[in-house]
Amino acid sequence: MSCVLSFRAFLSDVYSMKFSLLFLLLWPAVSWADTEADFMSAREAFRVGDSVRLANLSAKLKQTPLEPYVTYYQLRMRWDEADIAPIQKYFAREATSPVIDQFRAEWLKHMGKQQRWDAFASEYANLINGDAELTCYALQLQRKTNEAAVLRAAREVWLASAAAPVESCSSVFDAALNAQVITPQDLMQRIRTLLEAGNVTQAKKLIPKLPDEQRLPLADLDAAVKNPQRYLSQTLFKANDSGQRSVAMFALQRLARQSVEIAQAQYGGVASLFPENEQRYFYAWLAHAAAREQDARALKWYWAAGDTALTDAQIAWRARAALRAYNWHEVWESISTMTPQQQSEGTWRYWKARALKELGRKEEATALFVPLAREYNYYGQLAAEELGAKPGASIVTTRFQADEKEVAAMQARPAIQRTVLLYRMGLRTEAAKEWDWALRGLSDRELLVASIVAQRNEMHDRSINAANRTVELHDFNLRYPAPYREAMQAPLKEHALEEAWVYGLMRQESRFTQNAKSTVGAAGLMQIMPETAQWAARRIGMKSYRKALIHDTDVNLRLGTYYMKNVYSQFGDNPVMASAAYNAGPSRARKWRGNIALEGAIYAETIPFDETRDYVKKVMSNTLIYAKLFGQTTASLKQRMGMISPKSSNNQQVVNDEI
Repeated sequence: MSCVLSFRAFLSDVYSMKFSLLFLLLWPAVSWADTEADFMSAREAFRVGDSVRLANLSAKLKQTPLEPYVTYYQLRMRWDEADIAPIQKYFAREATSPVIDQFRAEWLKHMGKQQRWDAFASEYANLINGDAELTCYALQLQRKTNEAAVLRAAREVWLASAAAPVESCSSVFDAALNAQVITPQDLMQRIRTLLEAGNVTQAKKLIPKLPDEQRLPLADLDAAVKNPQRYLSQTLFKANDSGQRSVAMFALQRLARQSVEIAQAQYGGVASLFPENEQRYFYAWLAHAAAREQDARALKWYWAAGDTALTDAQIAWRARAALRAYNWHEVWESISTMTPQQQSEGTWRYWKARALKELGRKEEATALFVPLAREYNYYGQLAAEELGAKPGASIVTTRFQADEKEVAAMQARPAIQRTVLLYRMGLRTEAAKEWDWALRGLSDRELLVASIVAQRNEMHDRSINAANRTVELHDFNLRYPAPYREAMQAPLKEHALEEAWVYGLMRQESRFTQNAKSTVGAAGLMQIMPETAQWAARRIGMKSYRKALIHDTDVNLRLGTYYMKNVYSQFGDNPVMASAAYNAGPSRARKWRGNIALEGAIYAETIPFDETRDYVKKVMSNTLIYAKLFGQTTASLKQRMGMISPKSSNNQQVVNDEI
C-alpha cells in the first residue's frame, strides 16, 4: 500500500473516531503531492542559485513542515551580506529541525574563515553538534584572552585528530609547536599515525617541522610508497639514521597489509637496523596482520611483541587469534589487558566469560553471563543459553497497544511530518536526520507510538529505529517487523528456505526499504547486486527479466531467495557460512574456515571484514527472534551457529562461482 493510501486510511480513522476539528487543523489542508513538487523545485533553484524562483516557491511552502529547509536555502544564498540579523533571527528559533543547527555550523565555519570573530562569538555557544574544525576556530578566537590554555587545548585536538587534517587548526598548531607545547615526540607520533593510516600527503607536510636528526628523507618515503618491497631490498641503509629507519618501518607496515609472508621475509634483511623496542613494535604489526589473515603464526608474533603497547584493534585480534586456536587462557589474558572501555563491550564480556568457563572458573563466568543475558542482542542470547535459558526466552511476543489519539498526535508533530515528506521524496539522509532529531528525549511509550506512525507510513527502517531505542517497554513485533509476508510465501516454498532466516537476513540487508541501494550498487529488499540478479534470473529461467525490475518486490524476493538457497546448499546448509557468503561472496566464506573445526560463533567472530563480521552475528540473532515471533519451533542460537568444518574437509559441496 502506498504512503498516500496509508495517509488516507489514517484520515479515515480520524473521522470515524470523531476527533475534534482542532486536531484536524493540525494537519495542513494542502496537497502533499504539490508540496513535494514545489520543494524539489526549491532545492533545484537553490542548487543553481536562482534566488527569484526560490523566493516564489518559498511563499508557497511557508505554511508547510518543510519551511525550515526553504528558509535555510534562502539565507544560505545571502550569507555574505553585511546584515546578519535575518540569519540570527533564524538561529533564535526553537531548534525543531536539525537543519537549523546544520546551518549554524556551516555559517560559523564561514565566519571563521573570514575571521569575523564578533559574529562567530555571538553564535558559537548555541551550537549543538560541533566538530574539530569549529573547535579550532573557537581556539583561534580564545587566543586573544588565554594563550596558554589555548595551546594546551590545541595539543589535545592535535593528538585526538591525528589521522585527519584540520585546516582551521593550522595556526594554533603552529603556535603550539613553536612554543614546544606540542613536542617533537608528539610531532613524530602524529607523522607515524598519519603514515599508518596511509595519509602520506599530510605526513609529508609535517616532516619539515621535525628536528634535523629525526627528519624522514622524502625521496626514501616516495620510494617506499611506490614499491615497499623494492625499497627494503635495494636501499643501502645508513647506521643510526633514525629518519631512514622510520621509513623502513613504514615500508614494513605497508608490506604487512599486503602479505604477511613477504613482510616477514623482508624484515629479516633489515631487522638489525632496529633497536629492541622497535622490533617488538614491528612484531605487533605483523601479528595483527597475520591474525586478520587467519595465519596460525599470529600468536607467536604477538608473544614476540612482548610488552609493546597494543592498539585496541591489535589486542582485539590477539584475542581472536587465540579463539581460533582454542587457547582459552590466551583469550582470557588478552581480554584482561584491554582498557576498561573495550572490556565493557558485549563482545569481550561474552568471550571473557566463555574463557573463564572453559578454564573451570564457573562462578566468575556466571557473574559475567548474568547481566549480559539481560541484553536483547546476539551476545545476550548466547549468554542466556550458557546459563541454561530456553531459546528466545526473553523475547516479548505481545504487542504494544497504543491509543489512536496518541498515534494521531504523534503523526501531527511537524518533525514527524517533515520526516514522512522527505522520506516520500526519496531524501532518506535528510529524513533520517529529522527522525533522529524528532525522537530526542521521548519516553519508551512515545518511541513505540512513533514506531507505529513510521510503520503505517511504510518507513520500516525508521520504525525499527524508534522501537530499538526503548529501555524498559519493548515491542519486538515493531523491532522485527515482517512486511511482504504474503509475497514471500511463494519463493520460500519454491526454494525450501526457513522463513525466519530469510527475514533475519532481509532485516539486516535493507530494513525492508524497497528502493534501498547500497554504495556498491546492491538493490532492493534483498540487496542484490545487479550482476547477481542477472545470473539468478538466467538460472531460474526468468526470460522477461530486465535491470529495472530489481526493485520490484516479487522479482527481488524471488531472485534474492534463489541466491540464498544457492549459497546455503554450497555450505552444507550452514546458515552462518551462507550468511557470510551472501554478504562477502562464497570464495571468501570458504577462505575464512580454519584448519580445524570451529564453533560457528568463533568462525563469525574471526571474520576479518568488520562489516561482514557484524552482519553475520546480527542475521543469526535476528533469525532466532523471528522464529520465536513466528511461533515456530526453534533451535538455540548456539545450535543454529553449529560447527564449521575445516578447510581440509571434503564433505562440503563446492560450486563454481559464476557471478
